[in-house]
Order: sequence, then C-alpha cells, then structure tokens
Amino acid sequence: MEPLVGLITDTTAVEFELLLVAFVLCSLIGLERQLRQKAAGFRTHVLVGMGSCAFTLVSVFGFSAVLGDDVVLDPSRIAAQIVSGIGFLGAGVIFKGRNVVRGLTTAATIWVAAAVGMACGAGMLSLGVLLTGLHLVTLFLVAPLVRRLPSPDSKRLLRITYADGAGVLRDVLEVATAMGFTSSIEHSRRTTEQGRRFVIMDIRFHGRPPMRDLIPQFIELEGVERVALRASGEDSYDDEQD
Repeated sequence: MEPLVGLITDTTAVEFELLLVAFVLCSLIGLERQLRQKAAGFRTHVLVGMGSCAFTLVSVFGFSAVLGDDVVLDPSRIAAQIVSGIGFLGAGVIFKGRNVVRGLTTAATIWVAAAVGMACGAGMLSLGVLLTGLHLVTLFLVAPLVRRLPSPDSKRLLRITYADGAGVLRDVLEVATAMGFTSSIEHSRRTTEQGRRFVIMDIRFHGRPPMRDLIPQFIELEGVERVALRASGEDSYDDEQD
C-alpha cells in the first residue's frame, strides 16, 4: 500500500491547477459582488469557493491509497458529512442587525480551515499548504486592494432635512455608526417652511454597506422630514423623499 503522507504526489499538479482555477473564478464572482456592495463580497466568495474545491479534491484523491480489491468503503462520504457539520458551525458566527450582516468572512474562514484539516488528514499536504497560502493572500493582500476599488457611493451623498434644535443630527450619526458607516458633513443651511425651522444638510457616508440602506433608517427617525440620495455637486431638490 502506498503511504498516505506526501508533499508531492502523482495528483499534485492536478490539485494545484484545479484549486488555482477555483481561486481565479471565485475571485471574479466575489469582485462583482464587492462592486455591488453586497454583504457577502470578495473574501466570502473566494474562501467558500476554495473550500468547496478542496473538499471535492479531498473526496476524489485523498483516499485512493486505502482503496483496493480487499477494501470496500466509500471514504468520500466523510467529506459530505464534514461539509454539513461546518455549515451549522459557520451559521453560528453570523449576526444580523439593522440591515448589517457580520461574520460572513469568519464563517467562510471556518469552512476553509475545515478543508485544510481534511486535506492534511487525507495526506494531501501540498493541497493544504496551497489552500492556506491562498487564504492568507486573499485576506491580507488582495482584500485591501479590493477595498480601494471605487464604488458608486464615492460620488454620492445624502441630503437630510430635519427639524432644527431637536437633536436629530445626533440620532442620525448614531444610526450611521451602528450600521458601520463613518461620516463627514459637506454642506448645511437653515430654512423655514410653514413657520417651522429646518436644517438641510449634505452628509457623505463611508462604509461597506450601500448608502441607500441608510435612507429607510433615517426616515423613521423623529424629526427627519426628508432624505435624498444625491450626486456630489447636484443642487436640485426634486429627488428628496418624504
């Protein structure tokens, strides 16, 4: 019987090729999601894709050394059971609140870690090493570069009309901070409508969620009269929402 452990095996080239292809293809999928500012973006898709590829490779190549005429078993069933178990574990680290989803990358990392463990346990050390390396490259090198990509929100801001002197701005900034945004005030002015004093303020918000997610949250705040998503430099008030 051939030894189970080995850094380079007869299938190493195939393992490397398939995992690299999965990395590239899942990167493309993740970039598209990232540009659309979805909760599951680049990192999540790449990690889940590489983990799935590794699970499949382990199922196909990892147990071939123990099979023979005198051995009747289906080792690939182990991979299926681990995938199901890790799915429940990953769900436990995902939290959702105020339209903000947290923990997706952590859940994907757990999945990849399980794949690395399976690969090493099956004697596919070369696969485990490559998967770990691509995982670290994704989180520490590629992901920061992806975050530098321009998004539609980089040229947009929110114009908020709220009652003057009622402490509304404080509530607005608290909601934005809770949803993971930072903010900078661009312009503001006071106006009077039907005998009531209002502040019209243009605020630029920076964060991973799309800025449009803030609109329903702000409209529900007491004292907020209108909220409008606007392009920078736009002066009309036609798109303000009551």
